[in-house]
Amino acid sequence: WSFAKFLDMIKHLILPTILIGLPGAGSTIRVMRANLLDELKKQYVITARAKGLSEMRILFKYPVRLAFNPLFSTIGWLLPALFSGEALISIVLSLPSIGPILLRATLAQDMYLTGSIVFILSTLTVIGSLLSDIYLAWSDPRIRYEGTSK
Repeated sequence: WSFAKFLDMIKHLILPTILIGLPGAGSTIRVMRANLLDELKKQYVITARAKGLSEMRILFKYPVRLAFNPLFSTIGWLLPALFSGEALISIVLSLPSIGPILLRATLAQDMYLTGSIVFILSTLTVIGSLLSDIYLAWSDPRIRYEGTSK
């Protein structure tokens, strides 16, 4: 690998990166916007405005933090979606990646390779969900599970 080859690779990865990341970013932005608009209509925001707090302080103190919670709980599902989108984009753009390998293995009925790739994607789904749940519990203490003893 030379520096010129590295720069050439970076130039060629701009389009696939945009194509893979744009749908996930669009849905994430829509979820965040809807949650934030719901939070801005609540009583504590109206009370904070009545007290004379600045709009930026009101926005970042509570509504943004609370609007992130549903986003954190669903962001774990973006990890396998990124990899499946990467597979499709790599097939269409003829990139040497997991996508063409999966397609060739499926067409050749190589059940071991196809099953291994599907297993890896399934594992990524579980890991993504686990990480999003851990981050959600860390970011909002109200979410934590505490068993009740009787």
